[in-house]
Amino acid sequence: MRAITVDRWMEPAELRVSEIPDPEAGPGTLQVEVRAAGCNFFDILIVQGKYQVKPAFPFTPGGEISGVVREVGEGVEGFTVGDRVLAGTRTGGFAETAVVPAGEARLLPDGMSFEEGAAIPITYPTSYAALVFRANLQAGETLLVHAAAGGVGSAALQIGKALGARVIATVGGAEKAEIAREHGADEAIDYLVDDFVARVNEITDGRGADVICDSVGGDVFDRSLKCIAWNGRLLVVGFASGRIPELKVNRILLKNIAVTGIHWGAYSDNEPARVSETFESLFALYRKGMIKPLIFNTYPLEDLPSALAELASRKTHGKLIITP
Repeated sequence: MRAITVDRWMEPAELRVSEIPDPEAGPGTLQVEVRAAGCNFFDILIVQGKYQVKPAFPFTPGGEISGVVREVGEGVEGFTVGDRVLAGTRTGGFAETAVVPAGEARLLPDGMSFEEGAAIPITYPTSYAALVFRANLQAGETLLVHAAAGGVGSAALQIGKALGARVIATVGGAEKAEIAREHGADEAIDYLVDDFVARVNEITDGRGADVICDSVGGDVFDRSLKCIAWNGRLLVVGFASGRIPELKVNRILLKNIAVTGIHWGAYSDNEPARVSETFESLFALYRKGMIKPLIFNTYPLEDLPSALAELASRKTHGKLIITP
């Protein structure tokens, strides 16, 4: 089969397609013909050797897929050959065929395309778990979403709106501001033009945001502490800026706030019941039309370097999808 293979730490521009043997389904796994695979910022880091998880060489990157079941491993129940599925893969997604643990796979809801399915497994559960399990976002509260036109951000916009929150988005550029409004933002702040701290405080009459979803880190995290409400919850989702911030904890004390992390990938090991609960809730929202993955563009497997370069440029919105 054709697959992207990494045999040393490299830059995304160096990635190439290779011919490797098809992986075989073992006990407890599914062999899936990959129809679509989602691109994520951590895909860039993992091939550079900068991610917290470092797979053994050689490996195929790609953490979320959708496709058709071609083989069902021993002991697997609930799936048959021909089923349309989505799955989190951790690695192995950027290939024509992938083997995934059956526990990481879910049947695609009726009407969901493969491209939409590949945009779900990481970004939407991350945002759902962050807002529901970690922040306990309530109807009527104000949610501030940073990088709101990206994969996790656009998911958080839609989920926050579905939960009944007032949603404020920060984005870079007028086009992204309009996209954010179209996907659930009540207010969209272009940080290239406006100071988001001043605008959030203005919009909330000085109170600040009850929940802040931050996948950027760095200065954005630091400055978010200046527009968070009393009893606010600041969600640490990621560090796309490249700088992991440090916090003087007296700031937590003074505003009675909580700073809380979200590591979706660890739920399957630590709270597996939450995984099923999350996907059931997300699929229910999809069927009601309350969430719909935003697809920026699709690319053939050979164009993965270009797709990751576009993702790194921050000129994209929503999800970038590879179609092997």
